[in-house]
Amino acid sequence: MSKPDLKTSLTPSQHTDNYIQELGDWRGKLLARLRRLIREAGPELTEEWKWDTPVWSYKGNVVACGAFKDHIKLNFFKGASLEDPGSLFNAGLDARTSRSIDFHEGDTIPEAARKALLRAAIAQNGAGKKKE
Repeated sequence: MSKPDLKTSLTPSQHTDNYIQELGDWRGKLLARLRRLIREAGPELTEEWKWDTPVWSYKGNVVACGAFKDHIKLNFFKGASLEDPGSLFNAGLDARTSRSIDFHEGDTIPEAARKALLRAAIAQNGAGKKKE
């Protein structure tokens, strides 16, 4: 009888906790803040672990948050069809459906604008809107 793989027995939240802890630098702190912001903006979201990164969903994928060597990427799966009055999107601007916000060390997080964008993304998934 083989031992169960500890990694596969973790919940998505435990995976995300480990991910944040393993970063151990400014990226982990920022990812933890973004996670808190996501949870506050969308308590109806489900935290999942896909593609070795945290993903939050509601009637489909809404947003993912990944750590890279020099930045944290907050990816909105259907961001191309969202209004962005705060001009928050700064990456993936040519992608057909997604849009991203890349954060570098020392960047500030305008929380009110970010929450509004997250709520719009959640509402879009809830309404089943598609890009026109």
